[in-house]
Amino acid sequence: MTDLASTYGDIVFFRRGFERFYLISNPDDIRELLLTSAHKFVKGRALERSRAFLGQGLLTSEGGLHLRQRRLMQPAFHRQRIAAYGDAMVNSSIRLKQRWQPDREVDIHEEMTALTLAIVGKTLFDADVESETSDEMEAITNAFSLFHLTMMPFSELLEKIPFSPVRKLHRARARINQIIYRIIAERRKRTEDRGDLLSMLLHAQDEERGGARMSDEQLRDECLTLFLAGHETTANLHENCGLRWISPAGFLDKPRKPAFKLIVIKSYTLKRRCIS
Repeated sequence: MTDLASTYGDIVFFRRGFERFYLISNPDDIRELLLTSAHKFVKGRALERSRAFLGQGLLTSEGGLHLRQRRLMQPAFHRQRIAAYGDAMVNSSIRLKQRWQPDREVDIHEEMTALTLAIVGKTLFDADVESETSDEMEAITNAFSLFHLTMMPFSELLEKIPFSPVRKLHRARARINQIIYRIIAERRKRTEDRGDLLSMLLHAQDEERGGARMSDEQLRDECLTLFLAGHETTANLHENCGLRWISPAGFLDKPRKPAFKLIVIKSYTLKRRCIS
């Protein structure tokens, strides 16, 4: 992508199979697309297909529903809330650091996946993944490992094939719904704010609609969207950052020391895996 932008400019058109793509690199153009003129655009086919799994969350919804949900979710990202989430991130990172030992080979993909799972479990559900809830979080993680199938071309046709992995995804979705709806029901019986994202979503009120709150289905959709945003994608980012830090040149043209001391990556032998 970087090579395309540097070679052809701020707006690049290209094909990948039967799909057509535009790569937009200029920040002003991106702002125009996502903010100023967002009402002129619709979500792509891949996100439309992903609604079968994610529902109508902030990632996939459009129009008035998207605006309403965005308004309701804004308090979750107030700086005081962010600071609390930061504590969970630091604590999980410290536990990861304590597990690593010098000269021990670790799988960076598995380690970063476990780290982001612990963080999203704590910040979203106030759940300790290493305790009794780990089976439930593992079920959600396994389902997300199949999520990419919903965004594949002709995924609708795959559903009609016996023993299709898409059908496996639907079974996983049913399991996820059972878990999340149970958690929501348990939380509705209590009124305390546990400091996690689910607590905030439960207490959010739409003043323009007479203080209406999110339905169980809306809560489920937003929880899955936040889980997707905070788990696999973030794990992949951390994984690539770690691999770049231990590469000969790092992020820059010449080697440099890490800018942080929480985890000194060069003290470990990391095993590269699942990088395209």
